[in-house]
Amino acid sequence: MGEEGTEGTVHLLCLAASSGVPLFCRSSRGGAPARQQLPFSVIGSLNGVHMFGQNLEVQLSSARTENTTVVWKSFHDSITLIVLSSEEGTSELRLERLLQMVFGAMVLLLGLEELTNISNVERLKKELRVRLLIFGDYSSHYRLIDSFLADSELIGDLTQCVDCVVPPEGSLLQVPHRLLTLTLLPGLELCLLCGPRPPLSQLDPQLLERWWQPMLEPLKACLPLGPRALPAGFPLHTDILGLLLLHLELKRCLFTVEPSGDKDPSPEQRRCLLRSFYTLVTAMHFPPEPGQQEEKVEDAAHRAQVPRACYLVSGTEEPGTGWRLVALQLGPRRLLLLLSAQSPSHGLRSLATHTLHALTPLL
Repeated sequence: MGEEGTEGTVHLLCLAASSGVPLFCRSSRGGAPARQQLPFSVIGSLNGVHMFGQNLEVQLSSARTENTTVVWKSFHDSITLIVLSSEEGTSELRLERLLQMVFGAMVLLLGLEELTNISNVERLKKELRVRLLIFGDYSSHYRLIDSFLADSELIGDLTQCVDCVVPPEGSLLQVPHRLLTLTLLPGLELCLLCGPRPPLSQLDPQLLERWWQPMLEPLKACLPLGPRALPAGFPLHTDILGLLLLHLELKRCLFTVEPSGDKDPSPEQRRCLLRSFYTLVTAMHFPPEPGQQEEKVEDAAHRAQVPRACYLVSGTEEPGTGWRLVALQLGPRRLLLLLSAQSPSHGLRSLATHTLHALTPLL
């Protein structure tokens, strides 16, 4: 299992499906925006092979070369997004969800009707630059899009669940189309979608004072938790180096790679291992998550017996070495654990089950 995110180049292409005209092209290297752009001939070839397949009623979704993964995705027969990644260990699942996020951001900024009924491509390109500039800064028109190509310390971009933090009281905060950001506390901003009302001048008294003032103390208690995401003293086995808990129906997740003191591997390595393991078990082992496209009949027949747990060992193959990764699904909850090399293989399922039961009241 390769480590997702190892330095490489990612190219993101957005084209009008009918004409093949590029709307924007973005690149990143090592998680940072890059000036390197693909030649127009390469962009045309990538779009051409996709269109050729569509004309033959063949859906080309992904391809791999020796060191590059390519994923195509069309939205409403109007917008085609293509992503190429040479990052080591990258997966089709991760890239497909990246494209879904990009299109979702475009819908948020322009509206679905504007994207599905393109009357003037040049005007649409200009609109995209202007709208994306509003959510970026004057150094980059496409800062919002570039942020999707950057490395994330969280995992919601991959799981498509909301990253959550559990306050010391032990229960998640419950909070009930404009995109607004309001500062609640230093280092903590509230982002929300709302309709045309209330006006901006009334947001502070109506929203902050009425609804969020009672929550400021619990939120202050959450800030020191940082990347641990769990209250201090929460009982976790000392072998646990990182965990990801998903509630597939609520679309929420708890993710931490710093549940205990300094141990190998580093938090960055733990994050890569858990993200790669999530991609593996989601694509290969567990049933489709709610909201995903329905399986083909022939695929569903082979998945009549679906696993409820799996594990692997990452690293050296010598006995007693290598980090343990275990996944367990019970009902709507799925738990992934990264464990130290000292954790015995025969006890992985029992440890995962015990941990899942302990975390269940939180999510």
